[in-house]
Amino acid sequence: MNEAAIKHLSTADPILGGLIARVGPCLLKPDPERTPFQALVEAVAHQQLNGQAANTILTRFKALFPGGKFPSVQEVMDMDVTRMTGIGFSQAKAGYVKEIARMTAHGHVPDQTQIQPLSDAEIIQRFTQIKGVGQWTVEMLLIFNLGRPDVLPANDFGIRTGFGITYKKRKLPEPDQILKHGQRWKPYRSVASWYLWRAVELAKPS
Repeated sequence: MNEAAIKHLSTADPILGGLIARVGPCLLKPDPERTPFQALVEAVAHQQLNGQAANTILTRFKALFPGGKFPSVQEVMDMDVTRMTGIGFSQAKAGYVKEIARMTAHGHVPDQTQIQPLSDAEIIQRFTQIKGVGQWTVEMLLIFNLGRPDVLPANDFGIRTGFGITYKKRKLPEPDQILKHGQRWKPYRSVASWYLWRAVELAKPS
């Protein structure tokens, strides 16, 4: 998919094509082994935190369970909230994780097989009914877990920043502006998003 995406994006949008040329091959590789339950919990952990801080919390979280493995739905449901807040989850996030587990146990969150036939829009509509799970959280699951090719998380700060850098905007672009421009990137907006994130990294001092 990535080679076809790069060819399409570079032709449809020469400015993005210039960014692609600077960055090189797309290294976006989804992880289909994670269950939707795990992906949602991990995405909640990353909300409003940098990656290092979120990963530290998730490492501590897994260490609470046998073998340091990601817990089962039942293990999370049985877990005391104070144990979660003790390793870095906020009170609110601990509640969100418990709610994700509850909704998964009730069948609202499908497993890897059941989720495949659902469209992106259906997954977003279904998962955002869970308290603490917003559209951004589901978009991260769609890109990095399910490997859906045409997702553009326009509300993501990194996407907005990368778009502003790439297209030399004087102020942070609004999501609607990115969505409108991104129409030309279809059906490979996930790959375009990956390159916009890289634009932010390129702009950082070495």
